Amino acid sequence: MDAIIFLTVLGLVLGLVIGLVAKFFAVAHDPRIEQVEEMLPGSNCGACGFAGCADFARALVAGEASPDMCPSSPPESVKMIASFLGVDAEMRTPKAAVVRCGGDNRSAGWVSAYNGVLDCKSAALVAGGPKGCDYGCLGLGTCSQVCPFGAIEMRHGLAVVHPDICTGCGKCLPVCPRNLIILAPREAGVHIFCNSPAKAAAKKKVCSVSCIGCRKCYKEAGEEKITMEGFLARINYDCPPDPEIAKVCPTGCLRSAEKGVENNVGSAAA
Repeated sequence: MDAIIFLTVLGLVLGLVIGLVAKFFAVAHDPRIEQVEEMLPGSNCGACGFAGCADFARALVAGEASPDMCPSSPPESVKMIASFLGVDAEMRTPKAAVVRCGGDNRSAGWVSAYNGVLDCKSAALVAGGPKGCDYGCLGLGTCSQVCPFGAIEMRHGLAVVHPDICTGCGKCLPVCPRNLIILAPREAGVHIFCNSPAKAAAKKKVCSVSCIGCRKCYKEAGEEKITMEGFLARINYDCPPDPEIAKVCPTGCLRSAEKGVENNVGSAAA
């Protein structure tokens, strides 16, 4: 009987303690957090620097973050959140990922077979990977696997980004062992799908759609729009050239974003 009384009293005391703790240490819940979270894309990509959309929503309501920190949110959503919270938000330039390689299985040579883990980083550790070009896409789809929006498709052993789906979250950038992926302004419209600094002769041996450093695009567009890094042309995304510039490229490595998706690799004839 004494044990029953003791346990009853102990239960009452512990219940009282728990109740007091819950009362004095309770965190006030702000209903705006759920409302803001509903305005976010819900991808939980972490590109904003927070653990996910819920964590980002809490930071926004607490005034610890700005709506424009989410690259996956379209401009109208950023404006909506800013208006709802009564804050200012800077409009970022919409960007999309670009895989700077056009050499798929039909145009780029392979030096060996790879039967290991289907991961680009793992393949790169095995003698640099099976591809003849030391700077090209390894084609095992690691970037495609981490994309939370399904914006990267694998075609003939090459990662192809769909710019109309890509939100520019940037999750694909760090997983590429060859640093092929960049974020470029959507409005650029034209890209150089090659990242090899090798000389033209060496590039042509392993890839038929590589940049041979002929400088035709550079001369046509001007150095303020296209620059040369040795034997490799680069787009100046602060002042990109007109997509029509792609017509002067003899190998087809300079292409519009749309053509890159439609034809995958292009060709000199295209």
